Amino acid sequence: MTIREMRVELGDTQSEFADRYHIPFRTIQNWETGVRKPPEYIVRLLERQVKEDLVNRRTSALPKYDPKKIDLPRRENYIGSLSWLRAVQDCIGKDVVFALDQALMCQGSFGGRNNEYVVWVYGDESLDRFNGVAVLGRKISPFCVLEKNGLRFTDLNRTISDALANESILDMQGITEAVSRYYFSNGESFEGLAVTPEYQEAFERLAQDAKSYYDS
Repeated sequence: MTIREMRVELGDTQSEFADRYHIPFRTIQNWETGVRKPPEYIVRLLERQVKEDLVNRRTSALPKYDPKKIDLPRRENYIGSLSWLRAVQDCIGKDVVFALDQALMCQGSFGGRNNEYVVWVYGDESLDRFNGVAVLGRKISPFCVLEKNGLRFTDLNRTISDALANESILDMQGITEAVSRYYFSNGESFEGLAVTPEYQEAFERLAQDAKSYYDS
């Protein structure tokens, strides 16, 4: 993979890719335009890290407002999260797969917040022109995708993995509430939920929080 291919696969701008891997922005520009050629060992190291981040769907930072981009429909102007998500889908395109909090709204396991700004999705580069859209990846396996009420979204296991991968920048209220609902509606059991070994310890912490969620 070339540097540009790696960046596009992650869904990053040049600036975001530079921030993610602590490489000067100008260096990324020079590599992509052919002004300079990256050392082979750097390409191999980056490719290995990018593949890991693609699996884990790590996002480097929340999107910042850009007045040059298109604004999404505002959550507070809609009654119910599903009507808002349909309006968002009409705006950004029907090929999008909702993720994280928006996937939980589609599943009916989290009501969301009236001041929602960030919309988490899987989708192509056309989404880069919208404010508030956080792209976890350009592609996702259809085996991880569900469809309901005309909306496509990640299943609960994939949503949990994505949440744990992005825990450092994500408000975990939604996933904690969803896992809590699952636990109590499933006979006080987490059976059926699965995460990769990398996130097992983090999931155990999440499970403990979920058990006591409605006591707080």
